[in-house]
Amino acid sequence: MDHELEQTNMHAIMIAPDGSLQWTQVPTPTIKSDEILIDVRAASLNRADLLQRAGLYPPPPGWPEWMGLEVAGVVFEAPAASRWQVGDKVCALLGGGGYAEQVAVPAGMVLPIPDGLSFVEAAAIPEAFTTSHLNLCIEGNLQRGETAFIQAGASGLGVAAIQLAKKIGAKVVTTVGSDDKAALVSRLGADVVINRKKENVADILAKHPVNVAMDCVAGPDLGDYLETVAAGCRWIVIATLGGPTSGLDMNSFFKRGIKLIGSTLRSRTTSMKVEILAELEKQYWQAFSSKQIQLLIHQTLPITQAQQAHAMLERNENLGKVVLTIDD
Repeated sequence: MDHELEQTNMHAIMIAPDGSLQWTQVPTPTIKSDEILIDVRAASLNRADLLQRAGLYPPPPGWPEWMGLEVAGVVFEAPAASRWQVGDKVCALLGGGGYAEQVAVPAGMVLPIPDGLSFVEAAAIPEAFTTSHLNLCIEGNLQRGETAFIQAGASGLGVAAIQLAKKIGAKVVTTVGSDDKAALVSRLGADVVINRKKENVADILAKHPVNVAMDCVAGPDLGDYLETVAAGCRWIVIATLGGPTSGLDMNSFFKRGIKLIGSTLRSRTTSMKVEILAELEKQYWQAFSSKQIQLLIHQTLPITQAQQAHAMLERNENLGKVVLTIDD
């Protein structure tokens, strides 16, 4: 009986009734005909994980209830007709379920680990770079020579977005909360760095009219920011860390043809995610391998220390990604 339990259960990080995170036994996933099963070696944190833990961002239907939007690991099981074979080293975008020993994933949402990258580095790619490509390139249609505004530039997502915008040939304006974060994003190529704790963001934006914004803050200052943007600006709100309400001068808004867009990656169809991932592999995999695009890891912790890892994001202390690891 004990042997049978070992074969049908694994561990995942579950949210306890008191909100703490616990390494708990759960059923091992079984794969569908179009899925592969991955032995997880590294799972990267995202702010969406904090929202899910707070009960504000449930996983899409069909995904596990535990957190985790991106992982890297080794293929444990794969359909005969798929691209993948047992033992392949891969990274994957998920709707949830990455904080676990294993995860089942649609085959098209899985990519090879770029040559020369570790599991930890590869786990930092799927969510951050897919989100950046979706919002800057598809929603925002960012073009060479335009100005992109990226909030929270030293976050894992911000680090990805700055580098993609620079690859496109855009001018990048970004916000940070400390001098060390300002130095980091400057090294990544940000052209204008705003320390939001020392400087008035709207005043500086007025000097650099924005064509495309990827905004994870929104909040009460959004209306002031929109007064500064270029005509036809595409302002994409992907989260509301600054608060859920904003005031807008609608006359100014519509006369200048501003497009205010709400966007989440998690709610997109699997087919759309597959298309974006394929485009990322085609355009950027060599840049990851050659280190032209940097994957900045703030810290790695064992997955049993997920609660401590969450605290780093809650305190806004991370420069780049925080990644949980699972030993082989």
